[in-house]
Amino acid sequence: MTETPERAAFLRRYGHLFEHSPWVVEQAFALRPFADDEALHAALTRVVAEAGVEMQRRLIAAHPELGARVALSEESDAEQTGAGLRHLSEAEFARFAALNAAYRERFGLPFIICVRRHDKASILAAFSRRLAHDAATEHAVALAEIGAITRLRLADLALTTAPA
Repeated sequence: MTETPERAAFLRRYGHLFEHSPWVVEQAFALRPFADDEALHAALTRVVAEAGVEMQRRLIAAHPELGARVALSEESDAEQTGAGLRHLSEAEFARFAALNAAYRERFGLPFIICVRRHDKASILAAFSRRLAHDAATEHAVALAEIGAITRLRLADLALTTAPA
């Protein structure tokens, strides 16, 4: 696709919505115009839904493990900090590390949850509950959680650029 100033501006504004996966926003650009942020979010979700299983798995795999002591994107860092996951005690860190490992062993991907809708206790409960899912169910849940994360990031963006 030819790079235009409009496309470049769109990618600058929205390219961060999906963790290390600007391809979603790049593909959504072709679906313009959007009446509002809900229509934009619906288009983004459509791109993900139509991407196919392999691209969806790549999207899921681009997310960091919860509570891991690694560098994160600005958005993930703020989200995990807000849920108390960037300052875990050693015992909490060990619990999250064990659950991350069990989840990755079972599904081959990182555990995804919209941490802004949870606290540590509810995240731990979700880990335990979701480890019992089959792979297809968990794939769908992970994509739904990514949709929730993206919706909140889009809402944040609207708030930071709203007229005074």
